[in-house]
Parts: sequence; C-alpha cells; structure tokens
Amino acid sequence: MKSFVSWVDPKLDRFRDPAEPEEIPPYVPETLEDFIGVIKRTPKNIITAKQRATIASSMSFSERKVSEIMMPRSEITFVYEHDFLGPLMLDKLYQSGSSHFPVLSSDGKQVIGVLHTDSLNSLEIKNTDRATKYLDKKIYYIRNDYTLEQAMSAFLRTNCFFFIVIDHSGQVVGLLTYKMLVGFLLGYIPHDDFLEDSSIAAVMKRTD
Repeated sequence: MKSFVSWVDPKLDRFRDPAEPEEIPPYVPETLEDFIGVIKRTPKNIITAKQRATIASSMSFSERKVSEIMMPRSEITFVYEHDFLGPLMLDKLYQSGSSHFPVLSSDGKQVIGVLHTDSLNSLEIKNTDRATKYLDKKIYYIRNDYTLEQAMSAFLRTNCFFFIVIDHSGQVVGLLTYKMLVGFLLGYIPHDDFLEDSSIAAVMKRTD
C-alpha cells in the first residue's frame, strides 16, 4: 500500500522509517450524503438515535418543503359550521388525535374558522350547540411549497400553532402544526408530564 508520505510527496518516502506504521489520511466527506452516512455509522455510544435524527433533520431543514411533513387533506377531520357538537361529534374529534379542526362553510367551499380542542373541554357544551359557537375565526395560511425554514418564520411571525396549507390556486391541501415542525426538526416530539406551568410556586419547586 502506498504510504501517506509518498502520497503527499514521493521524494520524502525514502526518509520514512520502515518500522513506523503508514499514516492513513482521515476520511473527509465530500457531499451532504457522505456526511449523513458518517453520522449513521457512528456508534450509538457516541451519538444517540435522537441526536442522529436531530442532526439529519437540521441539515436538510432549509430545503425540505411543507408538503413533505404536513397532514394531507385526505386525513384532516373537517367540521361544518352548522354541525352539532353532541357526544358523537365530540368523540369523533377526540378520537382523531388532532388538536385543531378546520370549519367549513355549509357548502363546503370555504374554511371559515378553526375549532380547538381546548375550547371543547368546557362542561357548558350542549347537544344543541353548533360549531360556530366555539369557532375561532382567526385563520392563518401557508403554501405547500414553502420551505420548512419559511414555515418556522411564519409560526414565529404570527405566534400561532396551526396553519391551513394551500396550493397556488388557493385550494386547501393540508394542515401544518407547530408540533409537526418541531417533531421534524428534533427527530422526535419532546414529552413532559409537568402541567403546572401557570403556577409560579410549582415551577419554583420543580426538581425534575
């Protein structure tokens, strides 16, 4: 095998001590794919699975599109403005696992607002209450070809946690939540059972 010294300058090879092991130049990734490959091959005792996922996601964050991580329209649970919020409807919403539900006009052609699960936890909801009673009319839109970096800027700019995703023609094609974006960026969804953030005493005493 050709030595590192002779690889650098063949004339210097005659000065190398034959007893010394040949120096092998360090591997230098030449592409992003090469670098990610190195990360994947690194032992787990050095880089954990969570850290690998975070590194890989952050490396491609500025190029990935909203359409790649959004919930497609076919999976969205829609509510119509005149729907009653009876037990069956509420059970349907809770079972969906979502926290935000676009509300459509009676003809189904326009999103007129959003229902949030936080507003549906009220004990005052009656079987005769319609969706419009708990409607949040503030709607934010984002386009499906936005980069995730643009999406993050939009979340910070609007201080909201939910976007209706549209295409260039204005058609609803999906939805994107802040949780989805954070999940992609970190490679996982952080979980914390602590629920007393509104209590200054609880926050002061927290030890874990």
